[in-house]
Amino acid sequence: MSELYYESAYSLSSRLRAGEISSEAVTEAVIQRYHEVESRIRAYLSVDESDALAQARASDRRRAGGEALGPLDGIPVSLKDIIAVAGQPLTCASKILESFVSPYDATVTRRLKEAGSVIWGRLNMDEFAMGSSTENSAFQTTRNPWDTTRVPGGSSGGSAASVAAGESVLALGSDTGGSIRQPAAHCGVVGLKPTYGLVSRYGLVAFASSLDQIGPVGRSVEDVAMLLQVIAGHDPLDSTSFQTSIPDFLESLRGESDPWKLGVPKEYLGEGLDGQVRESVQSAIQFYADDVGCEIREISLPLTDLAVPVYYIIATAEASSNLARYDGVRYGYRSENVNDHLDLYFRSRGEGFGAEVKRRIILGTYALSSGYYDAYYLRAQKVRTLIRKDFLDAFASVDAIISPVAPTPAFVIGERLSDPLSMYLSDIYTLSVNLSGLPAISIPGGFSREGLPIGIQLIGKPFDESRLLAMAYRFEQDHPYSRMRPGI
Repeated sequence: MSELYYESAYSLSSRLRAGEISSEAVTEAVIQRYHEVESRIRAYLSVDESDALAQARASDRRRAGGEALGPLDGIPVSLKDIIAVAGQPLTCASKILESFVSPYDATVTRRLKEAGSVIWGRLNMDEFAMGSSTENSAFQTTRNPWDTTRVPGGSSGGSAASVAAGESVLALGSDTGGSIRQPAAHCGVVGLKPTYGLVSRYGLVAFASSLDQIGPVGRSVEDVAMLLQVIAGHDPLDSTSFQTSIPDFLESLRGESDPWKLGVPKEYLGEGLDGQVRESVQSAIQFYADDVGCEIREISLPLTDLAVPVYYIIATAEASSNLARYDGVRYGYRSENVNDHLDLYFRSRGEGFGAEVKRRIILGTYALSSGYYDAYYLRAQKVRTLIRKDFLDAFASVDAIISPVAPTPAFVIGERLSDPLSMYLSDIYTLSVNLSGLPAISIPGGFSREGLPIGIQLIGKPFDESRLLAMAYRFEQDHPYSRMRPGI
């Protein structure tokens, strides 16, 4: 049993199908691992062990009756606590939703249940997904399994840390500016941000609606492909959901054999990039050139310097609008010591939201205010269009783009809390992908001299996840990084 919690979902699925193991045994192993390491990792905000075991036993009964629901039937999957699960807490790691229980399932949750997955645990995150380190949670700081003095990344730090530590087999996170890929890189796991519109956002608590996207986190590219297969597809409940055919992502991993054309943005390998991260990226580029036969082309994304300011205008503006619903009246935290309804509103929000969320609401409200809308928000939207054009122009000559995920390996807890700008720059290589609505994947690409994981990012054309997964799988097969485990 002790080995099961660290097996890949792909391997566990094969063994379940062969009758070698049971879903109950897998779930028990994950729960046992949770009890062994959670006090040091702090990845979860809540768990329901009895419910998870009941789901696992139901899966075993289906399989025994020849009625298995698919490859993920009986596989434990944890969800970031921003994705709705009926009857389970939905806190967004915020005091303002501390006692809120979701009355319905998100579309991705429903699809996981229909696939027979064991829904296990609510994962910690930066409050309302606003952060790059999972230090902004109102309840606890998640720690990196490779070095518990360091951050796991964010905002989906709980998702990446739980998979890396063996506390879950698979996880779902959300990615608004790098919030799946950056923690995946810091924790040495695989994380995919799908094309905007490929995965339904219905039941995802909104941070920035034009940027948010749910995506999978797993130990291998195969695992991520399996999870994406279940959650991808059009949803009439999400007006931004795109109608497109969904390929067999697992089959596509081995389907493409022709060498690809890879673009290397000259703006991404310059000043500000840690030397060890640069070495890992250059090593990956060399692998694709020498071992795979890819054509490597230098490309330019000239508006890269504008991506951070554009992102932090658009994202904060949308956050200001989306978070206006938390008013202390309809649901969520309500201040007790109030004089009138306006005082209730001000105090409930003031006491319920954390410092980073308040900072972003203030920035966004300012950008949308009369007299500043055209100067900030409207101009940022225009530049956003130009940033997307930069990527699409590059894709006219390359199949995908290779780059760093984060400027440095995981930093020490508390190191950047007093410097918001330094924290915001943690996402400099990832947030342009969200502004452009593109798919991108983070794969383990090496380790620093301190033994910290370093991620490699591959960015693809819209709805070209199949090729992106195939390229990531090719790298993974020739490198041991995805198969290495932290010594917690």
